[in-house]
Amino acid sequence: MDQREKPSPDQIRRAQEDSPKIREHDLAAKLSISEAELVAAHCGSGAARIEPRVNDLLIGLEAVGEVRAVTRNQSAVHEKIGLYNKVVTGNHHAMVLGDAINLRIFPKGWAHGFAVEKRDDGNIRRSLQFFDAAGAAVHQVDVRPASNLYAYQKLVAELASSNQEPILWVKANGADSDAEIPDQAAMVTELREHWSRLTDVHQFFDMLKTLKLSRCRALRMVGQDYAWQLDNAAVGAMFQCASEDEMPIMCFVGNRGCIQIHSGPIKSVKPIGPRINVLDETFRLHLTTHHIREVWAVRKPTRDGHLTSLEAYGADGRMIIQFFGERPEGECERGDWRLLAETLPRIPTPTDRVR
Repeated sequence: MDQREKPSPDQIRRAQEDSPKIREHDLAAKLSISEAELVAAHCGSGAARIEPRVNDLLIGLEAVGEVRAVTRNQSAVHEKIGLYNKVVTGNHHAMVLGDAINLRIFPKGWAHGFAVEKRDDGNIRRSLQFFDAAGAAVHQVDVRPASNLYAYQKLVAELASSNQEPILWVKANGADSDAEIPDQAAMVTELREHWSRLTDVHQFFDMLKTLKLSRCRALRMVGQDYAWQLDNAAVGAMFQCASEDEMPIMCFVGNRGCIQIHSGPIKSVKPIGPRINVLDETFRLHLTTHHIREVWAVRKPTRDGHLTSLEAYGADGRMIIQFFGERPEGECERGDWRLLAETLPRIPTPTDRVR
């Protein structure tokens, strides 16, 4: 849709008033606009633009105290209650390494920011909401009853933008390329050689960048000693087993600007319709399972022995969610997690079918 064909701020606000129960993500899709444009339409009446200065934000949030951190993509919403502490700033990468809120942030992916206030039965719900250049959600911080409201308001004032226009211009979101080129023997051999030399899971991205491969393509090419495809039901089975056994896991949900991590056991797992929900006291997760196109178990060598991850991908080839067994740095992978990952239902290969 052309920018000139999009609804005006007045039309956006009216549509929201007419449909108060609809989720903002769904209303934005219905109006053929981004979520950032939906929020921007309320500037001057419940929303104010703020600058997405990540380092200043993280430092300021340390004083705000307990909040809810929310990171999501099209298929998964990851919520953690806790403190922004152990902050590591940086222009290319920033981190929050607290016991509860654990983030990996890529500041270049943060383009638009807003401080939002909503009235609900006499209460005011306050949040900071950030979006990428295409207007897709990157990260959100929700104020809670235990938050330091003075520190929050001081932070909003410090980040306030001089531009408070209710119209927002966004850029088209470029698609990730995963061209179907032949799996040449030389390419497969090179991938396996690089993969076998990994000593840290964080080297994986650089390996893909060097070889100019997407994650999904690398998983399909590398061979079943390193990656094997699972039935899509494996994700639900993992949740059920991990909760029943009180197994501590790591759960990663991310987008172009932020990755949020939960570490620890999960307790209350509730499948509702097309979603798997984790409804624990300080961790909530909402995963739309019918968006999952492929699930893989992935084995990566490290200096502490190989580590096994469970990874779910959407139709666009992007990762929706990733899991590891929780482990202290420098220790081997948990045996119960490895056993679980290796016994989840697999998709039979042509060789398996012959047998």
